Amino acid sequence: MLTLFFVEDLPTTPGTTYEFNNEDALHAIRVLRIQSGDLFNLSDGKGTWSHVEAKEVHKKHMTVEVLATGYQDPLDTHFTVIQAIPKGDRIKESIEMCTEGGADRIVMWKATRSIGKSDDKMEKLQTTAREASKQSRRFRIPEVIGVAATNAVIDQIAQADLAIVFHESATMKVSQIVTPGCKKVAIIIGPEGGLTDEEIDTFAAAGAKVALMGRPVLRSAHAGLAALSAVNTALSVW
Repeated sequence: MLTLFFVEDLPTTPGTTYEFNNEDALHAIRVLRIQSGDLFNLSDGKGTWSHVEAKEVHKKHMTVEVLATGYQDPLDTHFTVIQAIPKGDRIKESIEMCTEGGADRIVMWKATRSIGKSDDKMEKLQTTAREASKQSRRFRIPEVIGVAATNAVIDQIAQADLAIVFHESATMKVSQIVTPGCKKVAIIIGPEGGLTDEEIDTFAAAGAKVALMGRPVLRSAHAGLAALSAVNTALSVW
């Protein structure tokens, strides 16, 4: 699959040339060593893409020619991951993994036992989602929002066709909970210290299902990707 970069002013007319000169262009030139004649993709991060060929490569920018353009429709199922804020660098790791797993929206949640803070990092976390989208060749960059309180999580549950809280105390498997036809799925991941009984009861009362994610207990930052994988498979999206 071709390398992907994002631009705000995406060119979409085949046969025209475009001056590729943002930070992604610098990365393409200095790190990936893209040369004249190389092919790659540009996208606006909202589903539209253009297949281009490098024509003239300079130190900080390059001229490319648009060969083809198109639009990638979103999947029928929309995934929101509500991630309790992990500590330290694991915040970034959780965003990367959820992006690679196909999340459409990532909501950073201040759970009762959350240790980490992300109030002042939302712009950086959105950039992390952008970079992870390039790595995973996604034409759509997920939205990162927050910081959400528990009441906001309840609102997310109400808007979903299926909301799942993953917890080690659950007795139901994902395969027993997920039913075909769900269009809006919310996945709730607790913090390293675990969800409180009150949080579990509150979310269940709001309509969420409590599910077990296998026998191993995963790190909070890794659980989102595992949950997305399980639900995508159960819904036959993957």
